Amino acid sequence: MTLMMLLVFGVLMALALPVGYALIISAGLAAVTIGEMPSVAAVVKIFQPTQSFPLLAIPFFMLSGSLMMGGTLGKRLIHFATLLVGRFHGGLGQVTVVGSTVFGGVSGSAVAEASALGSMLIPWQKREGYPGAFAAAATASSATIACLIPPSIPLILYATVSNQSIASLFLAGILPGLMLAAGFMIVCYLSGRLRGFKRLTDEVTLKGVLRATLAAAPALGMPAFIVILLRTGIATPTEVSALAVFYGLLVSMLVYRDLTLRRIYDALVHTAVTTGVVMLVIAASNLVGYVLTVEAIPTAVAEWTAQTLQSPWMVILMLNLIMLVVGMFLDLPAAILLLGPTLAAIGSAIGLDPIQLGIMMAVNLSMGLFTPPVGTTLFIAAAISRERVGAVVRELWPFYLVAFTVLGLISFVPAFTLY
Repeated sequence: MTLMMLLVFGVLMALALPVGYALIISAGLAAVTIGEMPSVAAVVKIFQPTQSFPLLAIPFFMLSGSLMMGGTLGKRLIHFATLLVGRFHGGLGQVTVVGSTVFGGVSGSAVAEASALGSMLIPWQKREGYPGAFAAAATASSATIACLIPPSIPLILYATVSNQSIASLFLAGILPGLMLAAGFMIVCYLSGRLRGFKRLTDEVTLKGVLRATLAAAPALGMPAFIVILLRTGIATPTEVSALAVFYGLLVSMLVYRDLTLRRIYDALVHTAVTTGVVMLVIAASNLVGYVLTVEAIPTAVAEWTAQTLQSPWMVILMLNLIMLVVGMFLDLPAAILLLGPTLAAIGSAIGLDPIQLGIMMAVNLSMGLFTPPVGTTLFIAAAISRERVGAVVRELWPFYLVAFTVLGLISFVPAFTLY
C-alpha cells in the first residue's frame, strides 16, 4: 500500500495538484485499501493532529510577525542594518543578510521574509548598480536563516512529529543560523570587493548607530525574549507565542504608534491563510504516517540502514542526501512532516541526537527553498528582481558552498548544535 500511495502522490504532484490535497487523496486511498480502517476513521485521522495545543504556537508567531513587520519597524531594521554594514564592500548584500537574520527572529518564515525584504532591498540594490541576479540570490539564500532563528516554524513542526522540546530546538538553531549569516556576509563582501560593487559613502556616526539600534531594539530583542521565557520555564511555547502577539501589539501601539485597524485586519487575514495551508499539510501527513506505521516502514528502513551502512557517518551522509533531494521537490513543512518520523527512527538506530537531527533537517530542507526546480524563495526573489531563474542560480553557487559547509559542520560535529 505504501508503494501505491507513493505512486498516486507522484502522479498528483506531476499534475500540479497542491501538496496537501495530493497527500490526502493518496494516503486516503491507501488507508481504505489496507482494510483496517473505515473511511470515517480516516477522516478522524486527518483532523486529529489539528487539535494539538503546541501547534497553536504557529499561528500566534505568524500573527506577531505580521503585526510587527507590517508597519515602520521593517524600515527601521533596514536603516539599522545599513548603518551597521552598508559602508563595507558588498554592503547592500550584507544589509540583506543582517536584515534577514533580524527579521527571522520576528517572522519565523523564510517565505514571508523573502517577500517583505526582497520588495524593499532588491530594487534598492539594482538602483545602486548591483546586478539584479546577485541581489535576488542574496535575498533568496539569506531568507532561509529564518528557518533556524527562533521562532522558527520548521523547528516547531519537527518538534511536533519527533516529540522533542521546542525550547531545546530553538536554542540549538541559533548558532547554525548565525554561522549561515556570517558565511553569507563573507560571500557578499568578497563579491563586492572582487566585482567592484558600489559602496555607500554616507557618514556613519556613533550617535546615529546607537539611535538606529534603539529604534530596532523591539525586533532585536524578540528572539532573546522567546528563548529566555522558554529556557527558564516561565511559559510554554504556546503561551510564549500568545505573549509575542501581545508584545507586537504593544510595540506597534506604544513605541511606533503606527497600528491601525487595517493593519490588524491584514495581519489576521495573512495569518489565517498561511495557517490554513500549513495545517492542511499537517492533517494530511498524519494519515500518511498512519499508513507507514501500519506497514512498519520507519522501523524496517531504520533496521535496513543500520545493517547495510554500518558506519554512523555513512548513515548521516545518506540522511543528508535524502533530505537534499526531497527538499528540491517538496515544500519544507510537508518534507519535515513526512520525513521526520522515519529519519528519527534511523537516527535513533545509530545514536544520533534528535535535536541535532532536527537542525540538520532545517538546514537541509531550507536549502531546497533556493534550489530549483521548486525553490520558493528563489522564485520569489527572481520575480521581484525581474531576472531569469537561471541567472539567479548562477549567482547562488558561493551561497550554496556556505550552506554545505555549515551543513557538514552541524552534521558531523555535534558541538555546533548540542551546546
